[in-house]
Amino acid sequence: MSRQTPINKVHRALGARMVDFAGWDMPVQYTGVVAEHEAVRKAAGLFDVSHMGEIEFRGEGALESANALITNDLQKCADGQAVYAGLLNHKGGFVDDVVAYRFSPEHILICVNASNREKDFAWMSENTPKVRPVNRSDDFAQFAIQGPKAAGIVQGLTEVPLESIGTYRFREGKVAGVPCIISRTGYTGEDGFELYCSPDRAVHLWNALLEAGKPAGLVPAGLGARDTLRTEMKYALYGNDIDDAHTPLEAGLGWIVKIDKGEFVGRSALAAQKAGGIQRKLVGFEMREPGIPRHGYAILKDGKPVGEVTSGTQGPTVKKAIGIGYVPTALAAEGTTFEVDIRGRPVRAEVVKTPFKR
Repeated sequence: MSRQTPINKVHRALGARMVDFAGWDMPVQYTGVVAEHEAVRKAAGLFDVSHMGEIEFRGEGALESANALITNDLQKCADGQAVYAGLLNHKGGFVDDVVAYRFSPEHILICVNASNREKDFAWMSENTPKVRPVNRSDDFAQFAIQGPKAAGIVQGLTEVPLESIGTYRFREGKVAGVPCIISRTGYTGEDGFELYCSPDRAVHLWNALLEAGKPAGLVPAGLGARDTLRTEMKYALYGNDIDDAHTPLEAGLGWIVKIDKGEFVGRSALAAQKAGGIQRKLVGFEMREPGIPRHGYAILKDGKPVGEVTSGTQGPTVKKAIGIGYVPTALAAEGTTFEVDIRGRPVRAEVVKTPFKR
């Protein structure tokens, strides 16, 4: 049986279409993917992401222990700052992609993907040099409010001055009377916040946000819109675009790798790959003929398979069929063309700069 977030009954009362996602009963859409996508781009959308996991490091050495597990550098962060990072295996492939929050050198919280909660915790426990992590995934509900009107909606419900929270910064404070971690982060390409609260206050916070946001056009949004929004930005999805067989360097995420920060799991493998040259790259492409690329479709050059589509959709905002996939480095430059095998039919595509544009 699928697990449920603390507001599962609220989703059903709102008429959401529910699906199993990573073992969770989650809303894929309410009124429709395109409408919810457009609301986030033009006004605001509210996502329940309480299925995500949270793993905590506490005590002396917490910073050093967490930093030895991830590719980015928490030492260079200020308290109240978050970083996007890779959690890697010893071959440099992704165990997961995570967001690490630095409260202090003695308190680090790492947000992990829902499908990887137990796996990540086990990996961190096995590989931590000093401080043992604690799996606090069931202690948090999490909502993402995203869109150009998100800040105004949240500001109306909190005394915390949101202009003091920059991108990838966070503070603690009350929203609609509910104690929260207020983080200016998200997965849509729009401004917005991810709010962490106690599960027993989740229904109150969700309802308060929806009610306050109604005049501004805020709508509840499901996993479908979350996927089209992140695809338009070429944000990687674990299990599709990144996995244990692909490295951050191949995925175009070299910027989250601080190779000079000191030792971390996977560092030597990445250093060797960098020295030897990267053989494949994750690129964004647009279809130049009718057809929508989908996860798992073969990428062809001169009729021969050379790569694979990892994500693809009809972009509601960009108004075109777009995709993401791995190709040999020689085919990764902007303007390079290849074909996507769409149900046995080779359809022409072209590598483009991302995020995708209209």
